[in-house]
Amino acid sequence: MLQGLMPGPMPTLLDYFPPTDPYLDVIHVDDDILVVNKQSGLLSVPGKDPSLWDCIEYRARQTWPSAGMCHRLDKDTSGVLVLALNKPAHGFIGSQFEHRKTTKHYVARVSGILEQDSGLVDLPLATDWLNKPRQKVDYEHGRPAQTEWQVIEREQEATRVRLVPLTGRTHQLRVHMKAIGHVILGDAFYAEGADFTAADRLQLHAAELGFTHPTTKEFMTFSAPVPF
Repeated sequence: MLQGLMPGPMPTLLDYFPPTDPYLDVIHVDDDILVVNKQSGLLSVPGKDPSLWDCIEYRARQTWPSAGMCHRLDKDTSGVLVLALNKPAHGFIGSQFEHRKTTKHYVARVSGILEQDSGLVDLPLATDWLNKPRQKVDYEHGRPAQTEWQVIEREQEATRVRLVPLTGRTHQLRVHMKAIGHVILGDAFYAEGADFTAADRLQLHAAELGFTHPTTKEFMTFSAPVPF
């Protein structure tokens, strides 16, 4: 469990109590794809520990046994996820993620007030091996990572922003926002003190996802309302 307000709290998945209402929030389903709105606190795929079996993929397979995850969201991130319901669809959609043919944007609430209206964070990222699974900016060994951001609304002590990841590194949005001095509120890995306790969950939501349908070849965009 998290203890007090010490900097850099290290969360654990051993006390895993995923939300169950709704059990599975379906946005769209057809013969090829299943699009859902994942709740914060629910894993995308099973964890390594046997107690971490409950996840979006498991819940989907109870109704659609062939469902397979095409990409993932962090446990504490909510929002749009797509699963494939057959192998050809999985390969077709997976290739789009691999070759950056999808479109996606996130909404986040970050600490402090961003003075500019928009910008680009271009900082290489690598695993922080001493504090795994945290990531860090690493100019020597990091992989290229770019995030576009745009202010949606300025609050009294926080800013609501639209985030567009141009690359897909682990924890990219979370580390990039912290690196420019505006950590995402409620982030158990990267926020400290008041920035961590300012929200009862990670204030990061995958609001929109677009990709080409594997059969119709139509470019489709799905969205989920921001829950904070």
